[in-house]
Amino acid sequence: MDAVNIDAMLARFAEHWSPKKVAELNDYDVKLVKVQGEFTWHRHDETDEFFLVLDGELTIQLRDGDVLLRPRELYVVPRGVEHCPRAEVETTILLLEPRGVVNTGDTGGPLTAVAQTLAS
Repeated sequence: MDAVNIDAMLARFAEHWSPKKVAELNDYDVKLVKVQGEFTWHRHDETDEFFLVLDGELTIQLRDGDVLLRPRELYVVPRGVEHCPRAEVETTILLLEPRGVVNTGDTGGPLTAVAQTLAS
């Protein structure tokens, strides 16, 4: 595997809420995603969810309060916790998830996306 240039990978796509796999780590996928607007309320019963904001601002709405993430801040949503990501401006995020995790968790719907692999 070659080094992954995150900026080059981000330049290869524009769509929102459509994760792109850029690397693998054991049984985990390293994904990049661009987001803007509000996602869908959902939860992942089998895994925590790791968010690292690269650029922009992300609000992770939780039923008991919001978490605001700015560049270079991360947050882990514990497994089973209902949440809804939201971004007022285009925001880029790095996700670390077990292989096969569905982005909409238990909810499904039109924002469900199968992560495409971007080759370096």
